[in-house]
Amino acid sequence: MSLLFRCLTAIIALLFLSTASGGLAAERKLLYVATPGIRDYLEYGGHGILVFDIDHGHKFLKRIPSAGLDEKGKPLNVKGICASASTGRLYVSTTQSLMCFDLVSENLLWEKRYEGGCDRMAITPDGKIIYLPSLEREHWHVVDAMSGVVIKKIITNSGAHNTIIGPDGRFAYLAGLKSPILRLSDTTRHEVVREIGPFGNVIRPFTIDGSQKHCYVNVNDLLGFEIGDLESGKVLCRVEVSGFEKGPPKRHGCPSHGIALTQDGKEIWVTDAYNNRVHIYDNTLMPPKKVADIQLRDQPGWVTFGIDGKLAYPSTGDVIDVKTRKIVTALMDEKGAAVQSEKLLEIDFDGKKPVRAGNQFALSELTITAGS
Repeated sequence: MSLLFRCLTAIIALLFLSTASGGLAAERKLLYVATPGIRDYLEYGGHGILVFDIDHGHKFLKRIPSAGLDEKGKPLNVKGICASASTGRLYVSTTQSLMCFDLVSENLLWEKRYEGGCDRMAITPDGKIIYLPSLEREHWHVVDAMSGVVIKKIITNSGAHNTIIGPDGRFAYLAGLKSPILRLSDTTRHEVVREIGPFGNVIRPFTIDGSQKHCYVNVNDLLGFEIGDLESGKVLCRVEVSGFEKGPPKRHGCPSHGIALTQDGKEIWVTDAYNNRVHIYDNTLMPPKKVADIQLRDQPGWVTFGIDGKLAYPSTGDVIDVKTRKIVTALMDEKGAAVQSEKLLEIDFDGKKPVRAGNQFALSELTITAGS
């Protein structure tokens, strides 16, 4: 047997063993959970960025130290989370600041404070621009994601709050706590170019489909959601959850504060705080029809999905198999305490390199036409 053949055989064997044993060659799917992610309550996971191993039962892996403290050294409540695999950066906002972390070294690269505070932001697909809302004030900051420098200020006078950037990066969707209008900003000019609504009340959490045809919106005082047409600007329908009482929630003052689309766009998942439920709707019908209800361990204030769409993550820390609609596990920290957060997303790694980053808002990849 030649020396060359023996060397090649040894290399192949080493590669096989490395992959089979979960070595550096294997991809890892990790869930990043920013805390305190239920207001500033430290009992739901303490302070930091908690990392869980998705492929191994969501086992707790580590706690990345964070910043985001007030003048007395107390952790501020986290308002949003986003990441870019292409730049290898993770961003966490608090009521006062935006933090930027390196996903490989896990070091805090910078923390900056912005006029009017910060809320739930969004990042462009190339990882270069962040739309950062002020804390329920009159404006959004357009921020250079690498440096944190403000590029432009967009004034809407709508109580800036939740932000989505579409999968093609063309538009930023701006929803305020003081307005029933959803505004679209062109991300090349950073100017509002379209308005959707008015909806039945001021807009709370919302999501959009991947083709950017429709938006699905929670509004104040509604157990359910409304659907808007992103092209015409019209509100298409209002859906109220049937079979459940609309009672007072513990937080947000909004019965349904959390809505998500499955990856195929065929289902809408909407939260119900008072009844500790998430309700599932068939989105191939117009209006959508409720098909299932899932009881959770606490009141949900958010819901999103993993990157491949197989797992759902309500803010209660329950982990749900989307196909079976069964709870498969629950997030626990290093001390065995229940973890809850409204600010979480999946990030996948190839060895130490981030290769995919999820979204705190669950956007479908497809547009579903009623009756299809």
